[in-house]
Amino acid sequence: MAGKKSLDMRAAKRRRTILLYIPMTLLAITFMFPLIFMFVSSLKPDAQILADVDSINAFLPVGDISFANYGGVFERVPFARFLFNSVFVTVLIVGLGLLVNSMAGFALSRMEWSGRKLVLSLIIATLIVPFETIAVPMVYWVSKLPTLVWENGILKYDIGWLNSYEVMIVPFIANAFSIFLFTQNFSTIPPSIDEAARIDGAGWFTIYARIIVPLSGPVFATVAILTFLPAWNAYLWPLMVVQQESLRPVMVGMQYFFQLNTAWGEVMAYTSLITLPVLIMFLVFQRAFVSSIAASGVKG
Repeated sequence: MAGKKSLDMRAAKRRRTILLYIPMTLLAITFMFPLIFMFVSSLKPDAQILADVDSINAFLPVGDISFANYGGVFERVPFARFLFNSVFVTVLIVGLGLLVNSMAGFALSRMEWSGRKLVLSLIIATLIVPFETIAVPMVYWVSKLPTLVWENGILKYDIGWLNSYEVMIVPFIANAFSIFLFTQNFSTIPPSIDEAARIDGAGWFTIYARIIVPLSGPVFATVAILTFLPAWNAYLWPLMVVQQESLRPVMVGMQYFFQLNTAWGEVMAYTSLITLPVLIMFLVFQRAFVSSIAASGVKG
């Protein structure tokens, strides 16, 4: 009797799992349609893309399939240079952002000092300010900042960050939402750990680097993803502050394909190439990302 009951319970659990996964699978396929269309269209000539757009063939690699559009991408734009610029800028924003924002979150959540709640409130309040409202004033201020440049092998003092890597990196290192996530996550770690470490003679930086950071892998992965996406997709700001082609990132390079006659096959090939790093980034960190988002809502 007990064995039959156990079999019934397993069968019921299996049915619930199937009923759960069916709508999830259908939803995932629905969200995959634009990506499938993009990758498949990147293998077709323009005439076939337009001919297949109103049929199921738009999502199938049928007809005149080739990688010619990918070769056209490298002929039309300096894609390797654009890719290097985006990778370089994004890696520095993510890396420096993790360091700066996590240390700010540590100071706001673990250290006792007057006014920290007010500072956290002001940081969170900046989230309601759209970037577009401060973009023009930022352009003015970065054009007045001092900088050092190499000219004919000589280091010289100059004014203005326009047309430089630092203008695309420095303004986006500190991030209010990242600081909030780190603060929330660090607050869930028992403060008794800090007290024990302080008794053993550890300083605040030692506690941060050797105790808090190793215990906070998921939130670091989450912040890395959330920082990576806007840094990689940046378009408006680089378009405003960078005019030299050798410094442009991949998103600004998209406008090269809409001059004169639009080459839709090359557009799809270009977007496929710049989408791959995003997909790889998410697949690598997806488990840590989901677990951190779930944990971040536990304590408010």
